[in-house]
Amino acid sequence: MNRIDQKFSQLKKAKRKAFISFVTAGDPSLEATHDLVLAFEKAGVDIIEIGVPFSDPLADGPTIQASSFRSLQKGTTLVKVLQCVKKLRQQTEIPIALMMYYNPIFHYGEEKFVKDAVACGVDGVIVPDLPPEEAVHLIKFARPADLATIFFISPTTTKERMKMVAKASTGFIYYVSIAGVTGARNSVAQSYVEQIKQAKKLTDKPICVGFGVSTHQQVKDISKVADGVIVGSAIVNEIVKNAGKKDLVKKVARFVKKLVN
Repeated sequence: MNRIDQKFSQLKKAKRKAFISFVTAGDPSLEATHDLVLAFEKAGVDIIEIGVPFSDPLADGPTIQASSFRSLQKGTTLVKVLQCVKKLRQQTEIPIALMMYYNPIFHYGEEKFVKDAVACGVDGVIVPDLPPEEAVHLIKFARPADLATIFFISPTTTKERMKMVAKASTGFIYYVSIAGVTGARNSVAQSYVEQIKQAKKLTDKPICVGFGVSTHQQVKDISKVADGVIVGSAIVNEIVKNAGKKDLVKKVARFVKKLVN
């Protein structure tokens, strides 16, 4: 049982829902990413998604696209992100999942990627442009290494496909709240309520909602139905707002704590 599974088990016993925060590795720096992860844990975050920057992040809206571009401009690579996680593991056991695209995994080599990611302390991988049908080899290497493979369902997912996604997913299932890209929004489509209820009839794996979640009230409302809530763009916006300030980590962590509590 890896850290993600352990966390959901602990949360279930405590009758709590998971708060999952996203941060783009290397924006504004890998040192800041390291410090933000530790600060988020203290702020009450349960699981961390670390975004691996990519030149063509098709699932992401303008906010995360821009953060990915800034990170790449500063020379962030997959190897450096893995080293960042390895360094974090000297100080924390918080579950960490990499949110990334398939191209870097393909060029790194799937088997080698899984081996190195697990060795550095990565607990799961989320690959928006790799559907379960095309993930056979990645899953084959990930399962025995206990690396969670997290796949997506959305407002347009059929019952049959939900079954397939549930079978391929470990760690948790990522519910995309909108038929679109990432980005902070004032409201989240209510269709997630019925979709999650339907999915829960098909699987007992945790289901977490992301894309568009940006306020404490949204977090609170979604937590009534889902097993966890994922916030990304709103946090990245806060990082951008405080870029260059000495108290960046402190201010962003304070923002995250308000979302959690």
